[in-house]
Amino acid sequence: MPESATVGVFDSGVGGLSVLREIRGLLPSESLLYVADSGHVPYGEKSADFIRERSHHIAEFLLDQGAKALVLACNTATVAAVADLRERYPQLPIVGMEPAVKPAAAATRSGVVGVLATTGTLKSAKFAALLDRFAADVRVVTQPCPGLVERIEAGDLMGPDTRELLAGYVDPLLAEGCDTLILGCTHYPFLRPLLHQMVPDSVSLIDTGAAVARQVQRLLDSHGLLAEGSAEPCRFWSSGNPAAMQEVLPVLWGEPAQVDKLPA
Repeated sequence: MPESATVGVFDSGVGGLSVLREIRGLLPSESLLYVADSGHVPYGEKSADFIRERSHHIAEFLLDQGAKALVLACNTATVAAVADLRERYPQLPIVGMEPAVKPAAAATRSGVVGVLATTGTLKSAKFAALLDRFAADVRVVTQPCPGLVERIEAGDLMGPDTRELLAGYVDPLLAEGCDTLILGCTHYPFLRPLLHQMVPDSVSLIDTGAAVARQVQRLLDSHGLLAEGSAEPCRFWSSGNPAAMQEVLPVLWGEPAQVDKLPA
């Protein structure tokens, strides 16, 4: 696999663009591919078998496009599929996501941490294991956030509907004394500007996008796959409506780009 090969990233929708931005910022020489499985968003309400099936399909597509590494930029897909993908492709660098329980537990001063996440993530055994491992000395208050992913998919990051929906999830966490909020879905970092308007400055907002980018760098380096020179423009696919994703790319990615239809 040449160093010039691409890094493939996928999510249930456009949320993984928050991770893609971190990878591009840290590794500007890497050429990137991104698949939004927006035809099946959100994953949080889907069965594990369905998510595994979608993840295998998308992984095979990205490998066919020349990916030298895969990033599951989705907490729910990581829970359901990362172990299977690592077993199927043992030589391939594969990076998954997990909620930032460890850094949040270290950061809290009140001893109360709030978690904004999808239902699927909060119900997973992996999340329970993270709590057992890293959060024994703090109180963790979880908050499922149905409907929030769909607002972000639509590019509505600051509108009144999004604000009302988000307040209904955040206010109870603040009332519980949370001084640290985990953004436990890759969609949610796009709501940081709105959250900063809604929570006191003393409340920390934590996600794992930057940590994932560093792990991609470590794995590529250990496999001798770090690229040098100039990267190719990022390529995008969607299993949903490519035009809809193309419309929100300038907001979420920071620049316009062509979006192609993911083959069925």
